[in-house]
Amino acid sequence: MSLRQLLLPYLAALLLAALGPCSSHASAAAGDPTIVMARDFMFAPTSLTVAAGSTVTWTNKDDEPHTVVSDSGLFRSAALDTNESFSFRFEQPGAYHYACSIHPRMVGTIVVQ
Repeated sequence: MSLRQLLLPYLAALLLAALGPCSSHASAAAGDPTIVMARDFMFAPTSLTVAAGSTVTWTNKDDEPHTVVSDSGLFRSAALDTNESFSFRFEQPGAYHYACSIHPRMVGTIVVQ
């Protein structure tokens, strides 16, 4: 077993602890920086609640490229290399589901209030 495989569970636990007590869901008010990380082939947080008018930025922290593509076709990023970002401003309330088109098991939701 490689060092990366041994450390991966510990790094995931640290990431979840850093995200706070409800790591799979986060909230932000309009104007707050709202960031979703692509790391370890998952989006974190998985669900993010923002106010209408908020801009969400996805940043790739993996060594592999990822995309951010909404199920409805509302937004679509190019392939993001390591440390590259994509932003989208959410104007209308609703639930917006998205995935990585390269790794479809990577999914998330932005809830706009």
